Amino acid sequence: MRGPVDAARDRTLRRLDERLGYADMARTALGKVFPDHWSFMLGEIALYCFVVLVATGTFLAIFFDPSSSLKVYDGSYQPLHGEDVSSAFASTVQLSWDVRGGLLMRQVHHWAALIFIAAITLHLCRIFFTGMFRKPRELNWTVGLTLFVAAIFTSFAGYSLPDDLLSGTGLHIFYSTLEAVPFVGGWLAYLVFGAGFPGPYIIGRLYILHVFVVPVAIAGLIGIHLAVLIRQKHSHFAGPGHRDSNVVGSRMWPSYALRSLSLFSVVAAVCFLMGGLVQINPVWVWGEFKSSTIMSPSVADWYIAWVEGALRMFPPVELHFWGFTIPDQFWPAVLLPGLTFAVLYLWPFIDRRLTGDRGTHHIAAGPMSSPRRFAIGVWAIGFYSILLLAAGEELIVQLSGATIETVRDTLRVCVLVLPVVAALLAHRAASNHVRREAAEQQEESDETERELTESPLWIRWGPQDEDEEHDEDDVGDAESQQDEEPSTDQSVRG
Repeated sequence: MRGPVDAARDRTLRRLDERLGYADMARTALGKVFPDHWSFMLGEIALYCFVVLVATGTFLAIFFDPSSSLKVYDGSYQPLHGEDVSSAFASTVQLSWDVRGGLLMRQVHHWAALIFIAAITLHLCRIFFTGMFRKPRELNWTVGLTLFVAAIFTSFAGYSLPDDLLSGTGLHIFYSTLEAVPFVGGWLAYLVFGAGFPGPYIIGRLYILHVFVVPVAIAGLIGIHLAVLIRQKHSHFAGPGHRDSNVVGSRMWPSYALRSLSLFSVVAAVCFLMGGLVQINPVWVWGEFKSSTIMSPSVADWYIAWVEGALRMFPPVELHFWGFTIPDQFWPAVLLPGLTFAVLYLWPFIDRRLTGDRGTHHIAAGPMSSPRRFAIGVWAIGFYSILLLAAGEELIVQLSGATIETVRDTLRVCVLVLPVVAALLAHRAASNHVRREAAEQQEESDETERELTESPLWIRWGPQDEDEEHDEDDVGDAESQQDEEPSTDQSVRG
């Protein structure tokens, strides 16, 4: 039975709708259709990891002291008791040992960052292999790629904050990389660090970038990414009833919303399980950063380790001209990452130039539908995977017993040969796949044409035979299937 409260609520909502028109917006949003394929969940996994990162990062920011000034450690970790260490390192150890739940939050934050970048990487791979960077999604490819760069940078900044031995080693490599930029490297390194390495300012500057500037930028990029996606409508894979003009899948409310909420719960649960059960980055074991105590082996997080692997693999080549020097770090640490991301940003236009395809695509292509794109993607995965492996060459030496020279020379041969071999095999497999599909389509077309030729309608006289009755039954089944077709969004934009 409706009471005065219900009537007042309805009246208020009606007046708001008359002024804001929110009912139509809500009806459109809740009726939006999302594809059901699992790979479309990768972007959502990244989004939910970002939520976990913001929540745990807020907790950590309460206790962390982003200062390089020295203080006497007086926390619970006895081996450090009474030693002069930086405030950043002391607060990180105290957060891990003396703050209730602090170690759990630190580790959840670290694992969530790794999963966050992994999900974005896999999401970008899906977009690349299915050709969904093509028109009209060039803008969203650029936004997603910028989001990827921002995620790598803020993760590296957070990794560098504790001022422990590993983070200091990473910052030392970063400083050397900036110095390796031709002509302006020294000025650039001084501008970023504010002094020679390590200097008293870099931790405070990275802290502001890590907790405020870059996360706000990431939130803005996520908003733009979603707005463009909604405006252009979702892509989907080929299948029965799937067309460029529709989206086949589940509506936002209630099925997709409940599924997405479940995914968020799973992502959060995995992050907390990893943080609670799998130790990561125990900074009290490494100790405070001192250049003289860099340990071996030391490996950066995976999303930046491929640059370290390139630094180890590339031969020492320096160029000297007109009084300037291009140091050997320039090629693997500046030129290679710069070329990598330049090619990625330009890839939609490179692909258009190579294929001549200027059409609009809303149905995702099969990964092997384009042999050239498939081969290039396989080459890139192989090449950067071997660079990533090279970052842990000292671990390989420990496990294999081989000398460091043998391991390094072997990896140098592998990084030049294996990706090319893999790309050639991938191109051949994709070409066979394309030919096989074309043959099957041609066979189906010939079969249809033969049936029409052998049973011309104009010679059918008298009552229908048994086959024709089956045809009618088939039509009836098809219509009933069409009635049971999943939800489709018939709106087409762009």
